[in-house]
Amino acid sequence: MEAIQKHFFGDIGVMFGRSMRHIFRSMDTIITVTIMPIAFMLLFVYVFGGAIRTGTDNYVNYLLPGILLMAIASGISYTAYRLFIDMQRGIFERLHSMPIARSAILWGHVLTSLVSNAISVVVIILVALIMGFRSSAGVLSWFAVAGILALFTLALTWIATIAGLSAKSVDGASAFSYPILFLPFISSAFVPTQSMPLVVRVFANNQPVNSIVGAIRSLLAGEPVANDIWTALAWCLGILVVAYVFAMRVYQRRIS
Repeated sequence: MEAIQKHFFGDIGVMFGRSMRHIFRSMDTIITVTIMPIAFMLLFVYVFGGAIRTGTDNYVNYLLPGILLMAIASGISYTAYRLFIDMQRGIFERLHSMPIARSAILWGHVLTSLVSNAISVVVIILVALIMGFRSSAGVLSWFAVAGILALFTLALTWIATIAGLSAKSVDGASAFSYPILFLPFISSAFVPTQSMPLVVRVFANNQPVNSIVGAIRSLLAGEPVANDIWTALAWCLGILVVAYVFAMRVYQRRIS
C-alpha cells in the first residue's frame, strides 16, 4: 500500500509539473483571468460606486469578495479548455500507455487550477489594496477566507473537468463557465439583495455565491459570520463531492 501511494502521489507531482509549465510558458492565461475582474472592480467602484447604497463607506471592501469569486469562475474555464485539448491531441492515450496512475492526469490539471487561481486572487487583492481595500481580519480569519476560496476553486474545477471531458468543441468546453460568472450579479456581491424584486431576491438569497460572499465579507471585516460560513462550506463541499463523482465517471467512460 505504501509503495502504491508513493507511486500515485509521485505521478500527480509529475502531471502537476507538466501543467504548471504550460501555465508559466503562457502567462497570458493568468493575465486574462485577472484583467476582467479588475476591470469590473474599477468600473463598479469609480463609476457606479457613488450611486450604490450598501451601508458602508468603503465600497471596495463590500465588492471584493464577489470579484474574487468571479476571477475563480473565469479561471476554471481554462482547465476545461486544457483538458479538451489534451483529449483531442491524444495526450491521454499516450500517458495511459505508460505505467502511471490514470487519475493522476486529472489531478495534475486540478492542482494547476488551484495554484493559478490563487495567483490571480493575490494579484486582485493587491490591486484592491491600492484602491483602498482595508481589512481588520486576523490571521485565522485570513486562513478561513483562503480555505473557502480553495474549496470553491476545487468545486468549480471538477465541474470544469466534466465539461472538458464531455465537450465536442473548444467553445463548448469553456461555455459552461458563463452561467457561473453570472451568479455573483444575482447575489449580494454588488448590491444588497433587499433592493431586488421578490422572486429575484429569493433566488439570490438561496444560491451558493450569496452565502460564500457573505462569509468572506464578514471574515475580512472581522465580524461574526453567523451561519453564512457553514452554509458556504456546505455548498462548496456538496458541489465538490458531486462534481468529483460525476467527473470520475465521465473520465472512466472516455478511457474505457
